[in-house]
Amino acid sequence: MFAIVKTGGKQYRVMPGDQLVVERIAGDVGSEISLTEVLAIGGDATPLIGHPFVAGAAVSARIVQQPRATKVIVFKKKRRKNYRRKRGHRQDLTVLKIQAITTGAAAEPAPSPMEPAPTVESGPA
Repeated sequence: MFAIVKTGGKQYRVMPGDQLVVERIAGDVGSEISLTEVLAIGGDATPLIGHPFVAGAAVSARIVQQPRATKVIVFKKKRRKNYRRKRGHRQDLTVLKIQAITTGAAAEPAPSPMEPAPTVESGPA
């Protein structure tokens, strides 16, 4: 079973046991967190697709580390104008270990691609 979750403005495909590096999430190392913005759940007979999120679904994870990424140098220069700026940036990160994926009890399965789309009937115009 896998899930597609949204965190830090990005989407990730996760499975139980995976380690995931995301943008900083508040919490202490070793604490349990729950990612509730689950976009889709698959791997079973019927996939669940949210509109935009799967109702009641969550991914539980444990915070393994709170490191910082390597430094990125931003250098600006305008030739012949004596203009130079050098800045560095280190992104705060969180390493997560995915524990479990829970589905919502009232979640609806995704429509089969073989089923025709529902039609909207209109009255006389």
